[in-house]
Amino acid sequence: MGLKQNLHNLKEKYKGTKMAPAFNAIHTFLYLPNETTHGGTHIKAADDLKRTMNTVIMAMVPCLIFGMFNAGFQHNVAVNGNFASGMSFFSGDFWNFGNLLIGAAKILPLVIISYGVGLGVEFIFAIIKGHEVEEGYLVTGMLVPLIVPVDTPLWMLSVAVIFGVVIGKEVFGGTGMNILNPALTIRAFLFFAYPTWMSGDKVWVTGAVETAGTADAISGETVLGSLAQGKEIVYSAWDMFVGFIPGSVGETSTLLILLGGLFLIFSKIGSWRIMLSATLGALAMGLIFNQIADAGIITESSKFYSLMNTPFWHHLLIGGFAFGAVYMATDPVTASQTNKGKWIYGFLIGFISIMIRVFNPAYPEGVMLAILLMNVFAPTIDHYVVQGNVKRRKKRLKAKTA
Repeated sequence: MGLKQNLHNLKEKYKGTKMAPAFNAIHTFLYLPNETTHGGTHIKAADDLKRTMNTVIMAMVPCLIFGMFNAGFQHNVAVNGNFASGMSFFSGDFWNFGNLLIGAAKILPLVIISYGVGLGVEFIFAIIKGHEVEEGYLVTGMLVPLIVPVDTPLWMLSVAVIFGVVIGKEVFGGTGMNILNPALTIRAFLFFAYPTWMSGDKVWVTGAVETAGTADAISGETVLGSLAQGKEIVYSAWDMFVGFIPGSVGETSTLLILLGGLFLIFSKIGSWRIMLSATLGALAMGLIFNQIADAGIITESSKFYSLMNTPFWHHLLIGGFAFGAVYMATDPVTASQTNKGKWIYGFLIGFISIMIRVFNPAYPEGVMLAILLMNVFAPTIDHYVVQGNVKRRKKRLKAKTA
C-alpha cells in the first residue's frame, strides 16, 4: 500500500510535465489505470491494448524457451556431431540444462537490447510529442529476437531496432497508424544492410571453435540453405515439425507455433482466416512447383530443382513460414480488416512466400518479403472488397425499386 501511495504522489508531481508520459507508462505497467467509464458506453470489456499485447507475448514464450534449448543443442551438435534424427520431443539430449545455459547466454541479451532500445525510442517520442507511451512495441520487442540469427551482434540489432521503430512506425503516427509490420521492418533492415549476418551456413549456431589457431564460426546451415544448394538434408519431417533444426530463435518449432496459433485463435486475437488462407496459399504454390518438377520442365541440374522438388507440405515445416503466418501476418494493424480481404491477403502471403523461397536461392526465404508486400496492398484489398459490397447492395436496391 505504501508503494502504491508513493507512486500516486509521484504521479501528481509529474502531472502536466514533459516526463508525465514516461512515468504514466511505468505506473500503468504496475497497476491498472484509475480511469473508468461512467456513462454513454455501448460496450464494456475487460480487455485493452496492453492486455491484448501481453496475450500475444504469452503465446510466444514457449517458442522463446524452446529456442534457448535449441540454440544450445545446435551448438553441441555442431561441435560433437551427435545428432540423431527422429528424437522424441521429450529427449533428454535436447532438454538439457547445459543447452539452456548456452542458449540463454546468447538469446536473453537479444531480448534485453530489443526491449531496451525499442522502448527507449518509444519513451523519447512520447515525451517529445506529449502523448502517452503506446503499448504497441510490447509484441514487437519479443518478435525481434525470435526472428534473427542467434549470433546477431547487439550493436547491429540496436541500429535495426531504432530504424524499425522510427521509420516503420513513428513516422506514420505511432501504434495503429503504421502500414508495415515493425518487427519485419527491423528484419528487412538487417537483411539488406548486413546480408552476410543473415544468411549462409555460419550464422545460425552460437559459438566458435579453434581451428589451426583461428576462431571459426560453427557451421549450422538451415534446411532451406541446404535445399537451395541441392544438398541432402539429414532431418526428418518429424525433426522439422518439432524444431530440432538450425534456424532463427523462435521459428524452428512448428509444433509450438501451431499451439501458439490455436491459443491466439481461442483468445480471439489472431485471425484464423489469415492463418488458414496463408497455409492454403503456400500449399498451392508448393504443389504447383512439385508438378513442374515431376513434369520435367525443370531439370535436376537447375538451381531451382531441389526446392521445387521438395514435398509441398514440407514448406510449412521449414524456414520462418509458420511463425510469420501465425504471429506477423495476423497483425491487426497492417493486415486486411474485412473478412473476405483476410482470405485474399493470407492466400497471397502464402503463395508469394513459397514463390520467393524457390526463385531466390541466395536467400531462400520469402515470408518476410511477402508479408511486407501484402502489408502495402492490404488497404487496396479492403477497398475493393468494400466497393464490391457497395455495388451489390446498389444492385439489390435498384432491383427492389424497379
